[in-house]
Amino acid sequence: MHYDILFFVNSILLGVGLAMDAFSVSVTNGIVEPDMKNSRRNLIAGTYAFFQFIMPVIGWIAVHTIIGYFNALERFTPVIALILLLFIGIKMIVEAVQDRKAGNSPDAAAEDAADATTDDVAASVSRGKELTFRLLVIQGIATSIDALSVGVTFAEYDLVMALVASIIIAVVTFGICIVGLHIGRKVGERFSDKASIIGGCILIFIGLEIFFRGVIF
Repeated sequence: MHYDILFFVNSILLGVGLAMDAFSVSVTNGIVEPDMKNSRRNLIAGTYAFFQFIMPVIGWIAVHTIIGYFNALERFTPVIALILLLFIGIKMIVEAVQDRKAGNSPDAAAEDAADATTDDVAASVSRGKELTFRLLVIQGIATSIDALSVGVTFAEYDLVMALVASIIIAVVTFGICIVGLHIGRKVGERFSDKASIIGGCILIFIGLEIFFRGVIF
């Protein structure tokens, strides 16, 4: 194999295809946390890009070493993705419902604003909406686990070519996720009071879509 225009085109197209789940989750994160800073958007998109990079590399290594174990794992990737996204989605919905029952909805927060400082209210809202690094990593794994299979398509590449292709996939993923976060932010500004519930439902839907896509196809 050698570097040619087809190699780069294929890598870019793979990146676009693999990034769709990460894009959807990025939109969700933008909805839930519409006021996130640029540095945080870069962290989220960078995390997804990292996992989209590392998964094909792991797949390539598995193809060249422990192919039997890799084939066994590949059958379970849709189930793993479903479990991870169900966990995050249900957790978001449950916490949102609990906050509403406890009177911590945006409307309640607005009513209490007169009795609290602006900084205290902002900090409280931020803590309620913020995506923890642990959940971000879980999202990264769940949305990139399909990329393990891409390592099989890299079987004819040497290690350097597999790394270059994976880097291209990661760069494409990063750009697409940044776009998704911006889109989600715009939506989140309109539906901030229901953001966590909407986001949780979207994650559950994505998990089901990955599962059924993997089982049927």
